[in-house]
Amino acid sequence: MKALCVLLLTSTFLSAQPLKQTYTYKVTGDCKIQADAYRAPGNGVRPVILWIHGGALIMGNRSGINSIQLQKYLDAGYTVVSIDYRLAPETKLKAIIEDLQDAHRWLREKGPQLFQADPHRIAVIGHSAGGYLTLMAGFCLNPRPQALVAFYGYGDIAGKWYSGPDPFYSRQPAVSKEAAYQSVGSHVIAEDAAGNRGPFYLYCRQQGLWPKEVTGHDPDREPRAFDAFCPIRNVTRDYPPALLLHGDKDTDVPYEQSVLMSRELERHRTPHEFVSMPNRGHGFDREMQAPEVAAAFDRVMAFLKKYLAE
Repeated sequence: MKALCVLLLTSTFLSAQPLKQTYTYKVTGDCKIQADAYRAPGNGVRPVILWIHGGALIMGNRSGINSIQLQKYLDAGYTVVSIDYRLAPETKLKAIIEDLQDAHRWLREKGPQLFQADPHRIAVIGHSAGGYLTLMAGFCLNPRPQALVAFYGYGDIAGKWYSGPDPFYSRQPAVSKEAAYQSVGSHVIAEDAAGNRGPFYLYCRQQGLWPKEVTGHDPDREPRAFDAFCPIRNVTRDYPPALLLHGDKDTDVPYEQSVLMSRELERHRTPHEFVSMPNRGHGFDREMQAPEVAAAFDRVMAFLKKYLAE
């Protein structure tokens, strides 16, 4: 009976509602850029996951973190900080990356006092466009994170997959330029609360305009302008350990993007792992109950444990 009571108490603790606090980590003009910090109950300094949402840098917000994954991170003893960043096309990529840098700086400087973060044990995790920013974090953050986990991310934003009309999205009803721009605006935002910016993304994919609209540069006329925005061009020996996960049936971000990034990491002898998900598409990890997805997430947890251990 005593053992049963201990088990019940332990289960109650692990399933307890996480402590959540919202902070403004940056203000630019009249735009407040926020972060949500999640902690399991209890005290003590903890390693941190800096979590970055997806949405093609055009859509989404910090609340998009999967609740099952969040709980697993918290149960394993991590604090999770989910950030917003300014969205394209109103804000261009250079400034979006500056938001990531400022969020990381704020986390390291303020996190220890605000939520007992360990500034020396930080992993960056992101999905899709968040996976891209995670790979950017491997060379644009100082000091560099201890580990990176990129779910269906991409290392090359100037390739034909993004700078040419996409076959998959071109089969969908065409979006006019007028309809596309009606779904965005001129006012800088850092949170897509309404969720109605999809037509602009679809238009960009159908026309092959994403790199130009997001960066402000034309990849055909200014190829060197993309050097600073492509992680695959910036891997060195100093690049952090990275875990890449990608489904081989992804119709949004080509599976090849993770294959090529893995090869580049291998070329530089950077510690890394590549989890290939057969017959899985974009966002495969939403199905956390599927055995193969659960197994892949176990790889994520083992990777974090390896590189964030004291």
